[in-house]
Amino acid sequence: MLRTFIKHNCFVKKAFLTLLLFFPGNLLFTNHLYDIILYTILGCYMKAYIKGQIKKSYETKQKIYQDEALLNTIEEVAKKCVALYRGDKKTILAGNGGSAADAQHIAAELVGRYGFDRPSIPSLALTTDTSNLTAIGNDYGYDQVFSRQLEGMGQEGDIFIGISTSGNSVNIIKAFESAKKKNIMTVALTGRDGGKMAQMADIALIVPSESTPRIQESHILIGHILCDIIEKEIFSDGVEI
Repeated sequence: MLRTFIKHNCFVKKAFLTLLLFFPGNLLFTNHLYDIILYTILGCYMKAYIKGQIKKSYETKQKIYQDEALLNTIEEVAKKCVALYRGDKKTILAGNGGSAADAQHIAAELVGRYGFDRPSIPSLALTTDTSNLTAIGNDYGYDQVFSRQLEGMGQEGDIFIGISTSGNSVNIIKAFESAKKKNIMTVALTGRDGGKMAQMADIALIVPSESTPRIQESHILIGHILCDIIEKEIFSDGVEI
């Protein structure tokens, strides 16, 4: 097992061969020195892997940073949300799995607070009411779990933000259809090529990545930016550079 691991990992192989040059074979494999050296090698390899993951994350964010069209679209969504909150409307969010967690996270930042104490902002995640989710899923099908809630709780003038890394989540697409019937603006927060959601939405925010983890990391970054701008524009002196 160890030989196989060393054989298929160039970094570990080089480190192991280097140690053989400095330690006699009989000493290398006695008195637990073998275990110590192995854990040291694996620790170095693991750290290199961790750094690689962090690098991939900031490379995706660097692409967003350099994409003027995407930055302009984020700004457009932020302005729409600020205008909405100057009235009596709300944002509504939904997603599946990790995107459901993002929907709840963003809504909580608005209802609670993001950066400072201020009055609560109305925002609704359609992913939190288990009675609604299970009843609608059981009676109408999982495809309808968000659209049915939107029919009952959405109002003309609200903004619905659908979150999906692929852009093809059927229950979000159905929710977009319901939103359009009620004149609710739709925002698609997606990745890859944007999927069907990007084609249907009034505004699409597409993270330039094919990797689900990188897309999700960028989704919460964009969500935080929106929360920050909304909070400062509504309850402070606006954003400052």
